Amino acid sequence: MTRVHSDIDVRPITDVEFPGWLRAVKAGFLQGPTVDEAELEARRAQFEQNRYLGAFDGDRCVATFRSFAQEVTAVGGAPVQANAISGVTVTATHRRRGLLTRMMGRDLAEAKERGDVVATLIAAEYPIYGRFGFGPATSAAEWTVDVTRTGLDARWSGPEDGARIDLVDAEDVRKIGPELHDRFRRATPGAISRGDWWWQINTGALRVDAKWTEPFFAVYRSADGTVEGLVAYKVDDNWSDGKQPLETATVRGLIATTPAAEHALWRYLASIDWVTHLKTGPRAPDDLLPLLLPDPRAARITTQSDWLWVRILDVVRALEARTYETSGSLVLEVTDRAGFTGGRYRLEASAQGAGSCTPTTDSAELTLDVAELARLWLGDESVLRLAALGRVREERAGAARVADALLRTSGRPWCPDMF
Repeated sequence: MTRVHSDIDVRPITDVEFPGWLRAVKAGFLQGPTVDEAELEARRAQFEQNRYLGAFDGDRCVATFRSFAQEVTAVGGAPVQANAISGVTVTATHRRRGLLTRMMGRDLAEAKERGDVVATLIAAEYPIYGRFGFGPATSAAEWTVDVTRTGLDARWSGPEDGARIDLVDAEDVRKIGPELHDRFRRATPGAISRGDWWWQINTGALRVDAKWTEPFFAVYRSADGTVEGLVAYKVDDNWSDGKQPLETATVRGLIATTPAAEHALWRYLASIDWVTHLKTGPRAPDDLLPLLLPDPRAARITTQSDWLWVRILDVVRALEARTYETSGSLVLEVTDRAGFTGGRYRLEASAQGAGSCTPTTDSAELTLDVAELARLWLGDESVLRLAALGRVREERAGAARVADALLRTSGRPWCPDMF
């Protein structure tokens, strides 16, 4: 049973309390409570009054929570206003006291009042967030590729259609990366916005990790010079017995706006001299990579897991923000224990892909919790599967199949980023 301790104060932190809050974050993630000045100053650039919450037992911060403005791409490409949640910790000495419940309830209420359509987070632990109405809306897979088994021609020297791949430095990435990413995310359901802080941190202009080393950056340009792809990667230093190179290239991030760019960047990584293994980093579960290889078995899945979690705060705006691949009509009964957006809604999708969602008193055809609707919003989950699990209830026979036709998408959503 959770104990509620009213003597613990949950409130927005002040600028003076930020160092103690950050130490509590690091302790909560078992990173050690020490914070050096460089990390403190780098993270201060994110600080936003009233969106950093702390729980205080006396003067000591014992639980942390922060949120920030974000856009997440809906099916069809529309940017949706989101409340992104991160830095959630409860110190081991203060567990089971209702601190996360208090912080989450406060933050989601403020997000609803602000007009945010959804809230998002990356869950460190699976069981925690379903009780707050979140559901896993995207997943990610990571492959390790045995380059020697791919069947690719080792003599490949670059694109042959007038395109080119160039190594660039971090300053170049800060100039060309944001515009490329903006084009990429608007074509990728589940992708999220990246602010200037993200580019500063991921190119080394700001340092939050004393062990940070600059990766290699490679850019793909089409024949007309348009930047269509970018990859960041690191290569280890491993020579067997000092004579045989057995290097592993680890991708820190790869985005592309065309299949040609994606093909070429993977081909480039697999052609680097001395590299015998390639680690892809988290990718979309239906990524092109394995089938790009003459022998797809050379790519072995090493990780597959849930990734972006979504909490719907406004059913009408969330369902109207996305597009649909078929026409149809469905009445949904959405339950929401927190009271933010429960109710009965009629979803109407047109042959042109647009959808309308309106409150209704008509009989429900499908009943589901807001967390299950979050699983379905980006098109990655099967309604039939959830019905078989007892998480969605058909009120009219065949309604789950209709919902699947309306809500599922031909391509799977993907969020490349951790936050």
